[in-house]
Amino acid sequence: MAAVIHIVDDDKSFRTSIGRLLEASGFTVFGYSSASELLAGLRVDEPGCILLDLRMPGLNGLELQKRLIETAPLLPIIFLTGFGDVASTVHAMKAGANDFLEKPVSGRDLLAAVSRALRGYEAQRAEHDRLAALRALVASLTPRESRVFELMVSGQRNKQIAYEIGVTERTVKAHRKSIMEKLDAHSFAETVSIAERLGLLKAPDQPPE
Repeated sequence: MAAVIHIVDDDKSFRTSIGRLLEASGFTVFGYSSASELLAGLRVDEPGCILLDLRMPGLNGLELQKRLIETAPLLPIIFLTGFGDVASTVHAMKAGANDFLEKPVSGRDLLAAVSRALRGYEAQRAEHDRLAALRALVASLTPRESRVFELMVSGQRNKQIAYEIGVTERTVKAHRKSIMEKLDAHSFAETVSIAERLGLLKAPDQPPE
């Protein structure tokens, strides 16, 4: 699917000129005069990025960024503004903006920023899909297997797990084998890695001060 570039700016002439540049470079482009227009028409499942003006009527750029973090967290944002300041730049970058460019911006700089943003999107999308696949595998475990999985990745031995859930060690071994098969894990270390990537490992208890 081709990348879609969303230009959010209340300056129509700016949207038109930037849109032509991007279209000439092979991108699909949509323009919006306000944050509300973007929110009404944005399809979050499409690859692409957002070129966002800082100062607009209604929701400004930083406010829209905050909304997009909730509704479209994978879509990268590049701020474009003629009124940049240090505080706004710091705020935008801390919130996850990919770039902050001041108008007028050269075509080369803009295209370079878009290329960086799209590379970042592809990497995040791939990781998001990998994590979703792992979550689906973990969700396929039975309640008993889920409990054994939780205990085994926390470092408990078969004998401890058997005592904890009231079964024999042989049963625990059978559960471990089934868990690793369902998770497509070829080693205990790989099983622990899956739990870690999904944030399922509990932090070790802190020693008393």
